[in-house]
Amino acid sequence: MMADNKKPAKNPDKKANRRGAARLAAVQALYQMDIGGAGINDIFAEFESHWLGNEVEGDTYLPAEAAFFRDVVSGVVRDQAKLDPLIDDALSRGWPLKRIDAILRAVLRAGSYELEHRKDVPGRVVVSEYVDVAHAFVDPEETGMVNAVLDQIARQFRADEFARG
Repeated sequence: MMADNKKPAKNPDKKANRRGAARLAAVQALYQMDIGGAGINDIFAEFESHWLGNEVEGDTYLPAEAAFFRDVVSGVVRDQAKLDPLIDDALSRGWPLKRIDAILRAVLRAGSYELEHRKDVPGRVVVSEYVDVAHAFVDPEETGMVNAVLDQIARQFRADEFARG
């Protein structure tokens, strides 16, 4: 009986880890689509069969929450024309989104999508998670930019959350 009581306490961590892995995979997928022109169905097939929860080139990828991965990638693709101007407005003057590295574009698009559409995840968690994802790819100065841009966008989509402190 004791073991059963402990089991549910571990599930939130596992879900959070699967979501974190899904975010990382979504950013990688969006990056690949951006620079390589791959289509969404090809990306889903490749990531779900080769990357999510498998070992690739010596790196083991955590099992990702596939539905969350699909939602973020397909949502960014669907809403990109709306998301890009929001990100452009939040970026510093003189640095339009098209001048930002493709990997950072992917991070900012995925984070912006999640801030707007995934109200089941607290806004501060979304910002923090995508800053962590950015750390995997870029130097600390650029992760500060990710934090600032996503924080600005979070305050637009989640003003009530951020007004509370």
